[in-house]
Amino acid sequence: MAAAYSDKRFSLIKENLAEVLNEEIIKKVLDEGRHPKIYWGTATTGRPHCGYFVPAIKIAQFLAAGCDVTILLADIHGFLDNLKAPLELVAQRAEFYRHIITAMLQAVGVSTEKLRVVLGSSYQKSPEYVMDVYKMASIISEHDAKKAGAEVVKQTDNAPLSGLLYPILQVLDEQYLDCDAQFGGMDQRKLFTAAKEWLPKLGYRERAHLLNPMVPGLHGGKMSSSDPDSKIDLLDSPETVAKKIKKAHAAPQVVEENGLLAFIEFVVLPAARLRGSGEFRVERERGGLETLVYTDIEKIREDYRNDVLTPQLLKPAITRELNALLAPIQEAFQASKEWQEIADKAYPPPSKKEKKVKNKGTRYPGGGKEQPETKETELPVRPNGETPN
Repeated sequence: MAAAYSDKRFSLIKENLAEVLNEEIIKKVLDEGRHPKIYWGTATTGRPHCGYFVPAIKIAQFLAAGCDVTILLADIHGFLDNLKAPLELVAQRAEFYRHIITAMLQAVGVSTEKLRVVLGSSYQKSPEYVMDVYKMASIISEHDAKKAGAEVVKQTDNAPLSGLLYPILQVLDEQYLDCDAQFGGMDQRKLFTAAKEWLPKLGYRERAHLLNPMVPGLHGGKMSSSDPDSKIDLLDSPETVAKKIKKAHAAPQVVEENGLLAFIEFVVLPAARLRGSGEFRVERERGGLETLVYTDIEKIREDYRNDVLTPQLLKPAITRELNALLAPIQEAFQASKEWQEIADKAYPPPSKKEKKVKNKGTRYPGGGKEQPETKETELPVRPNGETPN
């Protein structure tokens, strides 16, 4: 009976993962009747979008399997990654991430009792941690540090030294967060294999690693913050969500690199199972046909290949499911003045610019003396969007 329960928990932990490294570590913890301790880190730089549902749903499954989950809001990592944002802004964004990730997990009805949210700077500046960074830096080559962070840290010619520190910190976090396993995407595989090798060099134990596949966005590639149509913000209105999904690329009968099908596989179906129904329903009102009801991705792929399930049918169904997931998040945001104030500070509007006044010289009536050209200047913008007098 205990073995069957352990297997069921491990099956839920592994569901939809691309790979598990050192899975025997997790199995041992489960067989002993303990709760695996898993950590997931996210650098608090950009603004979380619907692509974050992929790791969030997996974290929800870890919680449902009885795991103790730590989410690391990696503010120092965000600063180190090619200095994407100043520390002050990263700190505000960390608080925004704390609110929105917790709300995402609660949106699928999972208990967050076993969830711990930790700010990186709360322990990464301690004397013990900093000393371990020095120790690791003394035994890891520049080549190995670059290789470990190749797909995670922005690589440029003559890059700042901070990019080499990034993978060292992420490896040490496994020890300082006292985890049995680290969870992340396949883009972190090199970093995870480095952790298996580097930690024992400081006398620390190896951890398991749980790797999510890289899931295509709405346009077939990765969801990008720089392409507004490929990214659905977690606070987008239902109308905006519908417009963006309507624009999503989905070639009929083609299942490869299909962002809509991927979203169903890694978000919609697992979320439905966590909520109890386990169903994805596709209405066919226009044709007067009965509703299509799915419980597994293979049948969805089969019907999509055979043109039973078309992009025109699929998009409204996904829009409905996504808006249902977003509704409780947005309600929580509207109900929290604190969260709204944090959002204004974390993502302030761009600076306003004065209009450039052209020098017209004396070639017009009343021109008088020639005036020097006024250069465009930036005025600082307060958090409420106003500019000082």
